[in-house]
Amino acid sequence: MKAMVVYSSQSGNTKKLAEAVKEALPPGTELYPVDQAPDPEGYDLVAVGFWFQAGGPDPKSAAYLPKLKGQKLFLFATHGAAADSEHAQQGLQKAMALAPEAQLVGIFNCQGEVNPKVLAKVSARPDPPPWLSDTDKAKGHPDQGDLEAVKEAVSQALAG
Repeated sequence: MKAMVVYSSQSGNTKKLAEAVKEALPPGTELYPVDQAPDPEGYDLVAVGFWFQAGGPDPKSAAYLPKLKGQKLFLFATHGAAADSEHAQQGLQKAMALAPEAQLVGIFNCQGEVNPKVLAKVSARPDPPPWLSDTDKAKGHPDQGDLEAVKEAVSQALAG
């Protein structure tokens, strides 16, 4: 199986998950930042990781996802919101909608510690985003437990 991991990471959170995803995939799996990723044609599986911006995948990842046509797709994401929050679920739905021709085999998302500058900026808004209240619990994430959980999610996706 020819596989690659493509990721976008603003603060390093998604990169940590991407490296763990690569470890869970077969030897020879390639790892690329999204702006250096090759065309996905010829790959059997593409794992795409992103951070949330405006409630969905960051712009670079959002531009890459529609290129997937027929490949198996494993999506993974980091964000400040709680993993089971409506905000997180809607963001993942937006990502899935961007790759309608891919074969979704698995999804993983977890909190990621939010950059203090971003927190200060969104906290100052007259109408702060709903995920802001979750960010205290995001500190230190992704942690070792999150890295093990994403590996398990990849293993289950491959077995399924």
